[in-house]
Amino acid sequence: MLKHITSPQNPTVKRLLQLQEKSRSRKKEGGFIIEGLREISLAISGDYTITELYIKESYLEDVSIVTLIDSLKNVSVISLSDEVYSKIAYRDGTESVIAFAKAKNTSLQELQLPENPLLLIAEAPEKPGNIGALLRTADAAAVDAVIIANPKTDIYNPNIIRSSVGCVFTNQVVLASTDEVISFLQAHDIQIFSAILQEAQPYHLQDYTKASALVVGTEATGLTEAWRQASTQNIKIPMSGAIDSMNVSVAAGILTFEAKRQRDFK
Repeated sequence: MLKHITSPQNPTVKRLLQLQEKSRSRKKEGGFIIEGLREISLAISGDYTITELYIKESYLEDVSIVTLIDSLKNVSVISLSDEVYSKIAYRDGTESVIAFAKAKNTSLQELQLPENPLLLIAEAPEKPGNIGALLRTADAAAVDAVIIANPKTDIYNPNIIRSSVGCVFTNQVVLASTDEVISFLQAHDIQIFSAILQEAQPYHLQDYTKASALVVGTEATGLTEAWRQASTQNIKIPMSGAIDSMNVSVAAGILTFEAKRQRDFK
C-alpha cells in the first residue's frame, strides 16, 4: 500500500527539510534532494541512484509521474498532501515531484578522462548561482570534467541544482584541493591555462587543441599563487571598459568556447 503523509510534523518531513537545508545532513546520509521532473530525469541519465520519490497526491496519476515511477527499480514512492508538499518544496513549478538520490564519489581517483581532455577548473567558488552557471557552461561546451579546487560549497546544495538546471548531473564533477588538482594535471601532462592578469597573454592566442585545463578564480580574489607558478601559460581576456574583471561564469564561457572552437576546426 502506498504510504501517504498528511502532517507537516511527520519525521520524514523533518528529515527532508534537513536534507534541503543542511550540508551536514546530506553528508551524513550520503544523499541529497532533487526537485523537479527535468532534474530527476537528468540525474537518472547521469547514473545517479534514486531510492525515494515524494509526489503530491493530486499528481499521482499524471502520465509523466507514472512513467518516471515505472522507469525506476527498488524505489519507495510516498504521496504527500498539498500542505506537506508545499512545506518541503524549494520552488514552485516543479511538476510536484521530489526525489532522494545517492551522492556520487567526487574524488580525483574517480575521474575518467579521454585521450585528449578539456577540463574546466574553478578555484573556491562560493556562490551557488555562479557554480550553477559554470556547470551550465560546461554542459553546453561538453567539457570532459569540471573540477572544483578548494571547494567552499556543497555541490549538492539545492541552489546549485536549481541554478545549474540539473547540469550538476550531466557533468563529471570532482572536488579536491588546489595542490591535489595541480599534481593530478602535471602527472597526466595536461596543460594549465590560468586566468591571471600577471604575466598573461591574450587567451585567443593560445593552443588548446592538446590536453588542456582552463582555470578560473573568483571575481573578488582571483586565483591563488599556486596556479601562477604551475601554469603552462597565464591567460587574460582583453577588456576595453573601466574594470579589469568579469563574472567567473562569463569568463569561463569565453575561454571554454574558444577552446571548443579550436578543437572543432582542428
